[in-house]
Amino acid sequence: MTSPLILRGLTKSYAGLQVVDGLDLELEPGRCHGLLGPNGAGKTTTLRLALGLIGADAGTVDLLGYPMPAEAALARRKVGVVPQIDSLDPDFTVRENLLTYGRYFGMKGREIEARIPYLLEFSGLAGKADAPINNLSGGMKRRLTLARALVNDPDLIFLDEPTTGLDPQARHLIWQGLRRLIGQGKTLLLTTHFMDEAERLCDVISVLDQGRVIVRGSPRELIKQHIEPHVVEIYGDGLAEWKTCASSLCKRCETAGETLFCYTDAPDKVVEELANQPGLRYLHRPANLEDVFLKLTGRDLRD
Repeated sequence: MTSPLILRGLTKSYAGLQVVDGLDLELEPGRCHGLLGPNGAGKTTTLRLALGLIGADAGTVDLLGYPMPAEAALARRKVGVVPQIDSLDPDFTVRENLLTYGRYFGMKGREIEARIPYLLEFSGLAGKADAPINNLSGGMKRRLTLARALVNDPDLIFLDEPTTGLDPQARHLIWQGLRRLIGQGKTLLLTTHFMDEAERLCDVISVLDQGRVIVRGSPRELIKQHIEPHVVEIYGDGLAEWKTCASSLCKRCETAGETLFCYTDAPDKVVEELANQPGLRYLHRPANLEDVFLKLTGRDLRD
């Protein structure tokens, strides 16, 4: 099957600052692709280039077989977009927002009405069809924005931090719905700062930093290739004095705030030693995608 999105050699600068730097990306159809990176890595600019909202300085974009941005209007007929910021019309009800948005794609009212029950069930808003937007909670508005992105039954769905602001119950509801979409053959491109979300949903992850893809693979592959299998997080009184001991027991140690992260193949030795340190507390866990992300992009804050 043809890739729904192909980016080749994309470059984009603003005021002399290179935001996207020779980026290559190709999505496999029917899978969830994660695009991860710290703030300023170029994720949002990459999405805007892919959608034809802005033009590249160099390189090419092929979206559903259409060159971008030249034929953006044609390509976006079968694309759904969940932006970071909700843009619902406060003067309309839930149903009216869906109807209005569907008409942007040339859909008839009867066709949109037929999809509304499914969209409301998908987003956990059944029974809210006639509710004014201002009566919805922030989480409900976020879920409606996701439902709205599906009104045209898109083949490719861009999800820019889709669960920001949702409580755990709502996040799990959305995750369940997104897995159903993947099961239906839809292709998803997801950006998120929740590493557990990426690990749960994504078949393939590309980590972006300074406008380039620095690694690509499945969550399991990235964890296996780039991080030690076990992590012991240590904190408490006497931690500074214990760091020397930790460095001899672990392959790699990092400090973040008041916590020491010990990365190791042999956690039992670390835990045994910690049993003799009553002032220290610890958490032993398997390595995860967040550990990989922090190793590759660093722990320093990005503004």
